[in-house]
Amino acid sequence: MGRVITSDEEYRPRPSRRGSRPRTKQRPDYADAVRGVIVSVDRGRYRVIAGTDLASASAEAPVVTCVRAAHLRRRAIVPGDRISMVGDTSGDDGSLARIVAVEERTTVLRRSSDDTDPTERVVVANADTLVAVTATADPEPSWGFLDRTIVAAFDAGIRPLLAVTKTDLAPADQIRERFADVDVEIVECGFDEAGLPRTDALLPHLADRQSVLLGHSGVGKSTLINRLVPGADRATGSVNENTGSGRHTSSSTWALPLPQGGWVVDTPGVRSFGLAHIDPDAVVSAYEELTPATADCPRGCTHAEGAAGCALDAWVASGAAGPAGTRRLRSLRRLLGNLT
Repeated sequence: MGRVITSDEEYRPRPSRRGSRPRTKQRPDYADAVRGVIVSVDRGRYRVIAGTDLASASAEAPVVTCVRAAHLRRRAIVPGDRISMVGDTSGDDGSLARIVAVEERTTVLRRSSDDTDPTERVVVANADTLVAVTATADPEPSWGFLDRTIVAAFDAGIRPLLAVTKTDLAPADQIRERFADVDVEIVECGFDEAGLPRTDALLPHLADRQSVLLGHSGVGKSTLINRLVPGADRATGSVNENTGSGRHTSSSTWALPLPQGGWVVDTPGVRSFGLAHIDPDAVVSAYEELTPATADCPRGCTHAEGAAGCALDAWVASGAAGPAGTRRLRSLRRLLGNLT
């Protein structure tokens, strides 16, 4: 039998397992937090370089390894995100800091796995230029991919640019004709005498900017990155002779500093670029040579082939959409059809 307490003075309540400190909603203000930018993400570890944005960040600054705070566990954090971190920000081996805040993004480049998948995947944050890399041959240009990346760029408020590789195998005439009436810069990056891609024409479009490079495997994107950023050592591969498709080489997304100033975000080769997250009106507005005709379409027009009152066919037939108008209209209708 246990001891019997006979006096109030002798009674001592058992301590609560939850402790005696009152709960509070007051969070720390992290006044000592250091601002930085995400340069890569790998299995719950975030590589961060100190600075307010990539354009002003120093390439010589240490890369800090971070985890994210518990209150951010449901927040997607991607390369280009501007964050605040606390803890050991020295970047020394074994050091670890913690991301405590993510700033509002100026631009967000998103994609879905296909046009029916409602799940958005953020590719990069705060980019101002999207460089879609395509080859003229080996592999052949993927017109659907190029159309989709341009639409996604316009929707995100990012300037689109086409970097055309392997012009020694075939000229870029077909690509230039297809996008002649679209507000997109086309830059040829053919090989020089040493077998390396020429970047002289591309660099002025990237200097002092935050750019993201996208492209199917095998188009020469990693080779282009290695020329733009000496020492980047991004893995390169070849094209499968049986399928005509490139082999995936780069497996992670990295932001890399340009010697001339600015940063480029290299992404793994993509197989698909879904637009399930984009409103159909945004898709139409990306086709600038066709958009004026929609003012004469009836309210709620689907712009599908044969849609009653759709003004697009007459607009293209008149030549107002330019020499590539027919192909562009087919492309628009294909994208719109996939979204419905």
